[in-house]
Amino acid sequence: MSYLVTALCVVVVIWVLKKFWPDLRHRYFASFMNSLTQDSDAKVEEMKKDVFSKLSTVVSHDPELRKHNAIKILEIGVGTGTNFAYYPEGARLVVVDPNPHFKAYYDNNRKKFPNIHSEEIIVSTAENMDMVADNSIDVVVSTLVLCSVENINKIIQQILRVLAPGGKFYFYEHIKEFDTERHSTRQKIQVFLSSTGIWPFFFDGCYLTRDMLEAIQQAGFSKVQALRFYSPIDNFVFQLVKPSLKGVAEK
Repeated sequence: MSYLVTALCVVVVIWVLKKFWPDLRHRYFASFMNSLTQDSDAKVEEMKKDVFSKLSTVVSHDPELRKHNAIKILEIGVGTGTNFAYYPEGARLVVVDPNPHFKAYYDNNRKKFPNIHSEEIIVSTAENMDMVADNSIDVVVSTLVLCSVENINKIIQQILRVLAPGGKFYFYEHIKEFDTERHSTRQKIQVFLSSTGIWPFFFDGCYLTRDMLEAIQQAGFSKVQALRFYSPIDNFVFQLVKPSLKGVAEK
């Protein structure tokens, strides 16, 4: 009889975890990311400013927006809204994120930037953002997002679809270690933590072993300018995400 009770308890625990864990993980990750972004790293902030430095030179495809010297930006995986500070005055911002628990943090953050016209979060994966019209966006932004998506190629095709002709895709992502001679230990740790599922478990599906440059280069953009580099991250734990990729791809 005790075996039956034990088996029943195990079944109940597994059922509860399957039913509620995805939501709990989303809640935990949203709270964690919000806490993490409270203490900004000056070196990283300066690097991101450089990544987005030419946004102010983009001219909108929309005649009405051009009258106001404004552009329309789509940010995928917007999270808490940490990129608001880099967007030009008057930007119209459309945002997509599959985690609904970022909303409270996002709303609080966007209040600090009344010069940015930001819409409500579209709760969806970027693979399925069909509600965003074709050729309607001047700039798409992705920062530290493609590490956790299910289908990078599908997302990039969605980005191409929504961008207006001449529109630009700005990206900054952490990637797998690319200098395996000098940093073989980091590469091995990345592979171990990703293949065992430990890192994705704690960081909402994030993998340390991706490099999306080839997918971007082969997607059909007219021009791709990209650079693999090491982000100026001092935090010991996050040395694993120091290998990075930044650039701009033009439709």
